[in-house]
Amino acid sequence: MSNVKLFESAHIRSVWNETDGKWYFSVADVVQALTDSANVRDYIKKMRKRETELDANWGTLCPPLELLAPDGKRRQTQCANAESLLRIIQSIPSPKAEPFKRWLARVGYERLEEIENPELAAKRMRELYKAKGYSDEWIEKRVRGIAIRDELTNEWQKRGVKEQRDYAILTAEISRATFGMTPAEYKAFKSLDKPADNLRDHMTDLELIFTMLGEASTTEIARNRDAQGYDRNREAAIEGGAVAGTARIDLEKKSGRRVATRENYKALPEAVVRKKLKSREG
Repeated sequence: MSNVKLFESAHIRSVWNETDGKWYFSVADVVQALTDSANVRDYIKKMRKRETELDANWGTLCPPLELLAPDGKRRQTQCANAESLLRIIQSIPSPKAEPFKRWLARVGYERLEEIENPELAAKRMRELYKAKGYSDEWIEKRVRGIAIRDELTNEWQKRGVKEQRDYAILTAEISRATFGMTPAEYKAFKSLDKPADNLRDHMTDLELIFTMLGEASTTEIARNRDAQGYDRNREAAIEGGAVAGTARIDLEKKSGRRVATRENYKALPEAVVRKKLKSREG
C-alpha cells in the first residue's frame, strides 16, 4: 500500500515502517492538500520558523523514509505517523485544517471523559464495532477478550516482562499452542495481507473463545507459579496455550469441524456502506 486517499481527492503517499509497526505519511503531501501552497517547502520552512517547539522536535516527528517521487524515482522523504501528523496539522492556519482540529479537540475531550469514567470507553468501543456491522454477540466476546488480554499483559509487566518484542513472542507461543499457528501465520491463513489488519477483529466467535481461554490460562499459571522473568513466563505461555489447544482438538474431534477458519470480516465495512447507500436511495 503506497498511496492512501486521506481526504477529498488528495492522494497522500504513505509507507509502512517495519521499525515501529506504524504507517507514515508524506508531510509535504498533507501540507500541500491542506494549504494549496504554490511552494510547499517554503510553507513548511515558515511554519517551523513560526513554531520553535515544533521546529526543535522536527527530526523526531518527521524521520526521512523512502517514498516514490513524482518522477518515478524513490527518494528519502520527510514522513510522519498519525500522531505526529496531527501535531503538525495543529500548526496550519488553513480552513481545510479546521475539521482536523475540531476532531482532535473532540477526541481529547472524550479521552478525558473516559479517564474519569472507564465505562464510557467500553461503551464507545461497542458502538464502533456495531457501526462496522459486527453482531452484539461477537462484540461482547471481543470486548471480553480485550479485558483478558489487558489482564495478561499487566501480569507480564509485574513479572518482569516489559519489552513489546517479548510480548509479541509470548503471544506467538500461546497462539501456536492454541491453534497450531503464530499470529503471523494465522493472518496469512485468513488472507489478511495488510500490516494494519487486526487478526482478532477477523476471528469468529469460537476463535475468540479459544484465544481467551489460552490467555486466561496463561495468566492463571503465571500467577500460581509466581513466574518471574521472560523464560518462566514463556513456559507459562506455552502451557496456557496448550490448555486451550487440548480443548480445541477435543471439540474438533467431537464436532467434526475445524475451529480455525479462513473466514474474515474484510468485506464487512463495505457491506455496511452498501446497506446505508441502499437505505438512502429508498
